Amino acid sequence: METIIWIAQGLLAAAMLGAGAMKLLRTKDQLLASGSMDWTADFTPGQIKGIGGLEVLAAIGLIVPAALDVVPILTPIAATGVVLLMIGAGITHVRRGELTNLPVNLVLGALALFIAIERFGPHSL
Repeated sequence: METIIWIAQGLLAAAMLGAGAMKLLRTKDQLLASGSMDWTADFTPGQIKGIGGLEVLAAIGLIVPAALDVVPILTPIAATGVVLLMIGAGITHVRRGELTNLPVNLVLGALALFIAIERFGPHSL
């Protein structure tokens, strides 16, 4: 089971790092022009950078504390943060009628919830 949890952590961390880096490295106009981030129209550039920063921090928190065995409680806390981010993202997409984006939020949120439950509970580090 430990291997499955680590795979889940790696996949989720990669997704969060990619999404966060994109929000940090691109301007709001570039994100809007991509066509898949229409939701950014409702947010200020600072808010978008803040979301990107949270995603990058979540990616780090999912891997580094557990891998280095330094304050490993941060790993399930990071996973819980991703659950909250995905709830917020899902609400935003539903409010805007962007239901095609919702499955991604549900899958990432479910993966984060699995990690949080396992790392807080039976497979804590």
